[in-house]
Amino acid sequence: MSNPVPPRDRTDQPWRSEGAPPPPPPKRKPPWGRIIIAALVVYLLTNLVLTLVNHDDDTTISYTEFSKQVADDNVDKIYSKGDSIQGELRKSKPKPKDADGDGDYKKFTTQRPSFADDKIWADLERHKVTVTARPVVQERSLLTNLLISLAPMILIIVLWLFIARRVSSGLGGAGGMLGRKQPPKPIEMEGGKRTTFADVAGIDEVEGELNDVVDFLKHPDAYRAMGAKMPRGVLLTGPPGTGKTLLARAVAGEANVPFFSASASEFIEMIVGVGASRVRELFAEARKVAPSIIFIDEIDTIGRARGGGSGLGGHDEREQTLNQILTEMDGFSGSEGVVVIAATNRADVLDPALTRPGRFDRTVVVSPPDREGREAILRIHTRGIPLAPDVDLAQVARITPGMTGADLANLANEAALLAVKRRKQDVTMPDFTGALEKVQLGAERSLVMPGEERRRTAYHESGHALLGMLQPGADPVRKITIVPRGRALGVTLSTPDADKYAYTEEYLRGRIIGALGGMAAEQLVFGVITTGAESDLEQVTNLARGMVGRWGMSARVGRLSALPNDGQQPYGLAAAPATLDTIDEEMRRIVDECYAHALRTLQEHRAQLDALADALLESETLDEADAYHAAGIPRLSKND
Repeated sequence: MSNPVPPRDRTDQPWRSEGAPPPPPPKRKPPWGRIIIAALVVYLLTNLVLTLVNHDDDTTISYTEFSKQVADDNVDKIYSKGDSIQGELRKSKPKPKDADGDGDYKKFTTQRPSFADDKIWADLERHKVTVTARPVVQERSLLTNLLISLAPMILIIVLWLFIARRVSSGLGGAGGMLGRKQPPKPIEMEGGKRTTFADVAGIDEVEGELNDVVDFLKHPDAYRAMGAKMPRGVLLTGPPGTGKTLLARAVAGEANVPFFSASASEFIEMIVGVGASRVRELFAEARKVAPSIIFIDEIDTIGRARGGGSGLGGHDEREQTLNQILTEMDGFSGSEGVVVIAATNRADVLDPALTRPGRFDRTVVVSPPDREGREAILRIHTRGIPLAPDVDLAQVARITPGMTGADLANLANEAALLAVKRRKQDVTMPDFTGALEKVQLGAERSLVMPGEERRRTAYHESGHALLGMLQPGADPVRKITIVPRGRALGVTLSTPDADKYAYTEEYLRGRIIGALGGMAAEQLVFGVITTGAESDLEQVTNLARGMVGRWGMSARVGRLSALPNDGQQPYGLAAAPATLDTIDEEMRRIVDECYAHALRTLQEHRAQLDALADALLESETLDEADAYHAAGIPRLSKND
């Protein structure tokens, strides 16, 4: 188990790392030459400034001018040291022509000629000039002059070192000031413990495929001796929340190799070339500590198929970043020992050059877990949650088909939150049931409905439930409620007993009939159609469109896929106008037949519909057993 890695010196790295050894401290030689030159320049400038400053307070005048001011009784005091005389006038006078500068002066300095034979002392006494024992013009001390001369030099050296540090860390250039990321992301390691396959559950078949990569990383010499090459890339594809990122970290932790993690969007900036530069830096870091793993999340951000036309701005940047990834993975840059793992939810839009052998050699589909996998995932996510004896995780897994690992983690957390809210010491089965209802149905709303609308809602939900109970092969009804949840005034929850991977035409028709049951019940009992069937009609439309346009369940359209898969291209661009008209007619035919079947079935079982609606009005919520008992219908099948 490796120790946590300290943050990198660079503050613009768009990746996190685990298990990588700390980088060696950089060996930097002091730039003595530049420092000496800078010191000399500052010293000369400082002396020039000090010379100007020191002579601002006094003015050098001629001895003749001095004698004239004494005669005019304008000299207040003087100080003499040898033949040098300093003094101060009583009133300021204009500077004489032979003095430096213009303006007035008051303090002065002059020099008494050695050949002068005047009676200077008598003149000074006659004009009452004070002869002082201290200089009139105070000179700065040696320490003051030293501090003044050194301060600018120290300031410039500090500024120069600051700029040099920023340049050496990559923040001083154009790329740094115009688009670098900062600060680095924290390293995701808790107490030095790394993620392994023991922390992953529910995807055993995927774990088996990735075990080959782990074995490659652990025993590279054995594979080289056999002439086998390490796979350069593994593409993890699947719905959100299935654990693709967790799997990548588990591979690195299991192999005990350094792990570099980044999101593809973090490589993209406005400045063209920054993303490619970051890719080069990332692979360079990984090669230093090879064997290692680079994980790029949401690679479809930069890995989309490149168009034929020339792009502009971020488009060029995205393509340059993608080209750099392709080059790094191609092997020309010496990337031996570096395995790239990428994750995406849209493998269908990736560039073919990215998914060819030699780049991403393997594509691993990470699907939602099956029932046993869900149970194993729940056990992992409830390790730190105190569970009551009545909690049956196998039952929770049975009623949560289609949920991903992230969904199950959220379910366990919601159950714990609900237990805390109810002031319990441990989590019970009702807490899991309540959390599942909140996740699947939405939170309860405190909405008081009028009596007539409440009765109409009860019949609407009873129509859904009764048709689900009567339709062969339909998903069992788990719960009925007329308590408003989310956007719905009432909810009927139906889930299968076992996971389904392929659907028959009969099952899909049953789904449509059940979805139309609410509208049919309202029309049968009240003779009206309300807006409460909006979500039902959306579900019906999607099912009918798939049956006719994608799954070949219409004889008129034929056994072909006339409509694109969701999200690939706009609706209607994959078929001719005549085919689209035929699809529309067939969709209407299927829906009309199913609606007529729903009306007919409810008319034949009107007594059971009334009994179920009355029980729902009385209790507001019916669980599975109470719902079937109120309708007087036994469970048709229960595949435990």
